[in-house]
Amino acid sequence: MTEKQHKISFYRTEMLPPKPPPPATTGVLGWMRENLFSNWWNTILTFIGLYIIWLIVSNFVQFAILDAVWEGKDRNACLPKNGVEVGACWAFVRARFNQFMFGFYPVAEQWRVNLTYLVGIILLIPMLIPSVPWKRLNGILLLVAFPIFAYLMLYGAPSLNLPIVETTRWGGLLLTLVIAITGIVTSLPLGVLLALGRQSKMPVVRLVSIIFIEFWRGVPLITVLFMSSVMLPLFLPEGVTLDKVVRPLVGVALFSAAYMAEVVRGGLQAIPKGQYEGAMALGLTYWQMMRLVILPQALKMVIPGIVNTFIGLFKDTSLVSIIGLMDLLGIVQSALADAKWSTPTTAPTAYLFLALTYWFFCFGMSRYSIFMENYLHTGHKR
Repeated sequence: MTEKQHKISFYRTEMLPPKPPPPATTGVLGWMRENLFSNWWNTILTFIGLYIIWLIVSNFVQFAILDAVWEGKDRNACLPKNGVEVGACWAFVRARFNQFMFGFYPVAEQWRVNLTYLVGIILLIPMLIPSVPWKRLNGILLLVAFPIFAYLMLYGAPSLNLPIVETTRWGGLLLTLVIAITGIVTSLPLGVLLALGRQSKMPVVRLVSIIFIEFWRGVPLITVLFMSSVMLPLFLPEGVTLDKVVRPLVGVALFSAAYMAEVVRGGLQAIPKGQYEGAMALGLTYWQMMRLVILPQALKMVIPGIVNTFIGLFKDTSLVSIIGLMDLLGIVQSALADAKWSTPTTAPTAYLFLALTYWFFCFGMSRYSIFMENYLHTGHKR
């Protein structure tokens, strides 16, 4: 066999091990090269964006941390020193922190609020973790037993040696959470029923649902709050009154339920017709079909919309300050009227504190929404 024939008859019996991709195409370096520096105009935009971020972050850190005043008893601590401006007046927030959290709730009874928070968190955490068992019992305790417990603890019960604390003394974060949680818990089941009613084949049910949804969606929330505070008592029987806090609770819950209904209806319309036909072929009743087949799929698909409505509701609770309730925004604004703490940086610091507080709760709901989407495989992992 000649050398030429030998070369032609050669073949490989073992494959070479694969080589790793070039470092410049993988990892952080590869991501940056593909997304930030893929061409000359992206490179320019990247540097402009980094410069803007640097300006914002550096000024924020300078104001909120480096030049901030952390201790003090009055406005003198936050006034300019030797002509040099100071940063955030956190001493003001520290001095009024208890009021921001509890409003005018008696100091001696604030343990009741803290205990309510603790019990609520203990019941909520296992409800939010899918792998934890006993979900039905947990749900009954959280949605049935806990509201009764919270009412007795927050409002009081002389028979249990808990002095009455009128709702006019509730305020701050306490009142914000009461309104937000009540609205969230109430709006979801009401929204589901309204969405089902709007798709019902019974004309009366469908008409009532449509009128309800379109009415509440067509009225601004501020108007709803004024109506619930001023007009709602006029529709009650003579001698019957509603608490000043209960009135906006009703208005916020009904307003949010209308928006929730449209979110859920979008999920119901996205379900293929074959799912309905298959459920009916199995002999399921209407409510069995909705509970076991349709609603689990529909609600799973609209998780982002549901959580988005919850986040909007939580932020909209700040509007109750317009009708005289001292929620977190209202109590902060009333504290700013105190001449004892009147400085150029007091108001910016107070509103920064408000923004961070609202962001903390809204961001938490957003991240949990993403977690549930990934857990239920409703979208791309993030």
